[in-house]
Amino acid sequence: MKLIFHGHSCWEVVGEKHRLLIDPFLTGNPVADVTPSSFDQLDAILISHGHSDHLGDAEPIAKLTGATIVANYEIASYYAERGCKSHGMSIGGGRDFEFGRVKLVIAHHGSTGPNGEALGSPAGIVVHLDGKRIYHAGDTGVFLDMQLIAELNGPFDACMLPIGDNFTMGIDDAVRACELIRAKLFLPMHYNTFPVIKADGEEFLQKVKAKGLRAREIKVGGTLEL
Repeated sequence: MKLIFHGHSCWEVVGEKHRLLIDPFLTGNPVADVTPSSFDQLDAILISHGHSDHLGDAEPIAKLTGATIVANYEIASYYAERGCKSHGMSIGGGRDFEFGRVKLVIAHHGSTGPNGEALGSPAGIVVHLDGKRIYHAGDTGVFLDMQLIAELNGPFDACMLPIGDNFTMGIDDAVRACELIRAKLFLPMHYNTFPVIKADGEEFLQKVKAKGLRAREIKVGGTLEL
């Protein structure tokens, strides 16, 4: 499995036969390295919650590629009304798709849509693909049940955590989250997109290392092979 970071919280997940995109915020993202037209084949677009910097370009990409939008029921319905193929889920629910397994887990945040629509509960996303397990925590603060998420769904080969503060965990809280989750590798996200979420990725790496855990900063456009 390969993980490609497209900035903010957008990750492309590339398996042997399948390709997924998580939180496709590209248009309006000042650090994004790709555009919606960069994708010609996707199996699914996974969305953590309804904020515009996570919904992003889901609709045009889904229509271009034929990908299924997988998200909470409210977001899936929102896109079904717009002519997109979608599949709705809810917190705690998992499903086996042709490409692998997806489960939605708790995240503590909001989930209103671009025009104030109520778009269900925010979520973290657990993906099983090609024998690997990853956990995209979405936008969230730290919470003790991260340990339970890891016990029920791990061990995780990689975990993507927000570190930008203000809207999500900052660095110190994210380090505590690492201690609860204990993934094989932690990847920071949701930082340095805008001034209000400026954070030092190297500080995060060093503080995780001090806890005896592994972290790596993936630059926008960078690829990690698990």
